[in-house]
Amino acid sequence: MGKIVITDNLKADLEKFLEKNKKADLITAYLHYLEKKFQLKLVVFAREKMIYQGQKEIIDKLESQGKLWRETEIKIQLQQQSVNEQTTKVYICPFTGKVFGNNTHPNPQDAIYEWVSKCPENTERINGLRVKRFFVSEDQEIIKNYIVKRKEPITKIVYSSVVTGKLFGSKAAVLEDFIHNQLKPISLIEVPGQNRYQIETGLLQFIQEHLQQENLNLFVEALSKFSEFAPYVEGWMEEESSAT
Repeated sequence: MGKIVITDNLKADLEKFLEKNKKADLITAYLHYLEKKFQLKLVVFAREKMIYQGQKEIIDKLESQGKLWRETEIKIQLQQQSVNEQTTKVYICPFTGKVFGNNTHPNPQDAIYEWVSKCPENTERINGLRVKRFFVSEDQEIIKNYIVKRKEPITKIVYSSVVTGKLFGSKAAVLEDFIHNQLKPISLIEVPGQNRYQIETGLLQFIQEHLQQENLNLFVEALSKFSEFAPYVEGWMEEESSAT
């Protein structure tokens, strides 16, 4: 590393951290420094039981492996038929022409009752209540008048999440759901002491590269130049002396 420079922002942040964590050891303070210096935003991908250096690393990996989203097609039906060639009985609203067929609705009679009871065009009243009046016909000539050719369904490209199987309208929506529901933050300080998750190779190399005795010594040397950190530096030096 050569030399460690403590900027004003890092100095202020370290002061706040050590004031709040007065018993923090040297490694804990150094890991906090690294996290702030390199602006790390570590995340845990619980399904994979792996810790990554950031969202970009896990997203790039899953995308390259085809494990984040898949493109697929769905068909959207634009119009539901109320009457078709197999309909033998219809229930008709006299105010709007709304029709329910006996083979296109599970409960057509209940449906027409509910429709006319709420129909805004129904102005007929008895004792202040809408009249539930409607027509019924089994005449094929009448029924044919209500048969409308169904429009062809539209085929639309959508994206399914490989992780959850949910469908989304765009890749961006898949990513947003993945970040919000599949990743959780973790601090660099928590990483060495935990044993629930593996550490992604790139992150492990980063930690091993920086967490060497030489770098710890340089960190202490940099902090010793500020009187504010004197109590902590002295405490760490005493701990090291007693350990040896």
